[in-house]
Amino acid sequence: MTMMPPLTPRSPSAPRVVVVGNEKGGSGKSTVAMHLLIGFLRAGFTVGSIDLDARQGTLSTYVRNRESYASRFELPLPMPTHQSIQLSGFESGDRNRLDDAVEALLAECDLVLIDTPGADNHLSRAGHAWADILVTPLNDSFIDLDVLAKVDPASMRILRPSHYSEMVWDIKKQRGLRDGGSIHWVVLRNRLSQLDARNKRDMEGLLRDLARRIGFQLIEGLCERVIYREMYLKGLTLLDLRDKGTDITLSMSHIAARQELRRLLDALGVPQHANPLAEAAAE
Repeated sequence: MTMMPPLTPRSPSAPRVVVVGNEKGGSGKSTVAMHLLIGFLRAGFTVGSIDLDARQGTLSTYVRNRESYASRFELPLPMPTHQSIQLSGFESGDRNRLDDAVEALLAECDLVLIDTPGADNHLSRAGHAWADILVTPLNDSFIDLDVLAKVDPASMRILRPSHYSEMVWDIKKQRGLRDGGSIHWVVLRNRLSQLDARNKRDMEGLLRDLARRIGFQLIEGLCERVIYREMYLKGLTLLDLRDKGTDITLSMSHIAARQELRRLLDALGVPQHANPLAEAAAE
């Protein structure tokens, strides 16, 4: 699957809605979502965000932590226009509230990012249906691969797509019938081990095979690092650490992590000249 074309603010043909989704919890969805939000903001986009996982509320808490940190240190940190939607149990009402929220944000923002819950429910499916770009963080383990595909443990071959892949396929077909639009699906190998291992290589081979079969773009994501947990409490991202006034000192580990994030922004079409990590290539 080809990479995304460059995103352009307010271009009629450019993708406008980015959905971060995976039915399995603990895949780092909200960490990825927050870094995408700030990446888009620092690239010059106006951005709205919607947290559909309001019960867990990780992204909403992340944004509140950021607001508190910016206020405490008097820092002009870029902020999204953020809101959350709670699952009520009334499907039509939930869908209408989501549709109204997305349409309102699209009227004032270049991009809208939707963070979906780590479970299959009608609100999550409604969020997926809005996607121009779907980003699926996937822990680099065979346990998490089960969300996308069933694997024969003896032959290490893919038997068939699994429940989440089938749901995305259905959403893609519905989207095409509804407005002729398409969904560009990116699977992000997340929480990668920094050590080479047989399991890591086997996962890559299986995912590349699956990408060809069901049509998603596969990219490497973020390695497992303590810094992400530290930044969450402050509401910061890797993109903020070079700003004057933050109380985190850049280390070699942080610089390596920024390169991982740059690959993600490139894959999603953030223009190189506006990419806030472009300068980091020389570090």
